[in-house]
Amino acid sequence: MKEKLHRYFSCLMAIIILLSTTSWKVEKHYCMGHLVDVAFFVDAQDCGMDMSSNSKEIAKVQKKSCCEDELIAFEGQNNVKPSFNDFDLEHQIFLVTYIQSFIGLFVSSVEKNQSYAKYIPPKIIEDIQLLDNVFLI
Repeated sequence: MKEKLHRYFSCLMAIIILLSTTSWKVEKHYCMGHLVDVAFFVDAQDCGMDMSSNSKEIAKVQKKSCCEDELIAFEGQNNVKPSFNDFDLEHQIFLVTYIQSFIGLFVSSVEKNQSYAKYIPPKIIEDIQLLDNVFLI
């Protein structure tokens, strides 16, 4: 349970970092009020009905173009690299010892193979110390 929760949390954090550092752009092209094209990360294709600026229509009364472009942009973070130049010696020592102790938590202990685990000792019939007259003083 704890391991699955840890995996879900780490995946969620990775997705949050990815979304916050990536620049997003959605561009929509409308022609006569109808949605023609939607593009993610790139420019939307136009319908080809835009009035060209190099024709003789400039001299005439300029009409409003029938096409509209809508742009939704989100600028991601660009300064997410940590700088290790600001650490003095005490902080570096603390960081190294913390990482070593943290890695030490996940080292699995090796269990010894006990060949005598299922061995049943014999029943004591008589007290051997009394038979041999050996006593600890």
